[in-house]
Amino acid sequence: MHLALVRPRYHTHLITPQLGLGYLAAAARQAGHSVAIVDGLADNLDDAAIVARCTDADLVGIGVMSDTLARSAALSQALAAAGKAVVVGGPHATALPAQTLEATGARFCVVGEGEASLAALLEALSDPGSIPGVWERGVGMPEPRPLVADLDALPFPAWDLMHPRRYQLAPHGAFVARFPVAPIVTSRGCPCACSFCASPGLWGGGIRFRSPGNVLDEIELLVKRYGVREIHFEDDNLTLRRPHVTAICEGILSRGLDISWAAPNGVRVDTLDRPLLQLMKRSGCSLLAFGVESGSPEILRGVGKGTTLAAISRAIDMTAQVGIDTQGFFIFGLPGETEQTIEQTLRFACDSRLDRAQFLLLDVLPGSRLYGELAPSSPSTGDARSFQQLTWCPPGLDPKLLARTPARAFRRFFLRHPRRVAKLLRRARPRQLRFVLRRIRDFDIA
Repeated sequence: MHLALVRPRYHTHLITPQLGLGYLAAAARQAGHSVAIVDGLADNLDDAAIVARCTDADLVGIGVMSDTLARSAALSQALAAAGKAVVVGGPHATALPAQTLEATGARFCVVGEGEASLAALLEALSDPGSIPGVWERGVGMPEPRPLVADLDALPFPAWDLMHPRRYQLAPHGAFVARFPVAPIVTSRGCPCACSFCASPGLWGGGIRFRSPGNVLDEIELLVKRYGVREIHFEDDNLTLRRPHVTAICEGILSRGLDISWAAPNGVRVDTLDRPLLQLMKRSGCSLLAFGVESGSPEILRGVGKGTTLAAISRAIDMTAQVGIDTQGFFIFGLPGETEQTIEQTLRFACDSRLDRAQFLLLDVLPGSRLYGELAPSSPSTGDARSFQQLTWCPPGLDPKLLARTPARAFRRFFLRHPRRVAKLLRRARPRQLRFVLRRIRDFDIA
């Protein structure tokens, strides 16, 4: 069979290789099928152009995130109109499979990890019957497929189909130390219980790790074959298991891998200490991000964050002292948010030693605990930009004030502290400026 894996073009500030498609492509190849990745986002392709590139495909797969549902649905319908069998998957499809099948008009929906399920579907496409982990339109709920027990058994993503040099304009974090950049994951899942996060629901509340040697082999491949100079670890919890991250850092040093690396998806502050940070720095770490979320202790307790502002401040200070850049993620509009808690968050962010900050609006994600509580008042329409457009407002808070808060926070954080702006600009490449300007417009920072 010939499989085409596609990503629609949509509005985003991040244009990176989509690891999920890369893993699916590699697994399908391992099972003996031919595969193409058609990246409408990286190649700026409209739906008609994507359909044209899928002419020879027996099956077309589309990854669906909640904020790309509308775009994925339009593409799926265009492919179906061209006579293509379509399968959807990804986080939104896993959380809401029946809704996703209805919205996209796809024939199949893969729930959960898709490597084995998609390979099985390709083998039985002419007469699929009941395949664990695969919903078929009109057939009903399938048996669940167990999670992959041994992540080392998976082939590396099909990097030849998504060469890192194609993705240099808007990597995760935008301002990076070295190009080209490649994202990797060293684990899957998260055992934490933050109510706003979909990861525990999507991964079953556990975490599985690749072996450090397997991770280092992939890094070495990326460096030697694809010329990668910076690695972005996109784990939910890179530092959760200390021996794991320590072995990776020591392996980077012992193998002589000349790279910078970052954890732009965030690490938990309670997993860090000075000796670990110093090792991370020696191995090339240039940036750590922290999910601060709020400057209100009450809100942090309410969402199950499991940490304190004092612990967050200590981690930020230690990281800065070691010489690693720091970034904080903040979410406005969590349950319990008031004008007073907004001000607490602004003061905490601005008074901290953070070099960068991302100020976001709550997105009530399918699969999260909050979605179960708030979904009736925050429907998932798939046409709102994730974390940028208001979809739910806590009772008693003015929605207009909340919607304006991220822009106000950006201005206060950066414009009152010119050193932060100067540090960012030193990282920027001239060809990235249009993306920087678009972010400024989108967040109404100017």
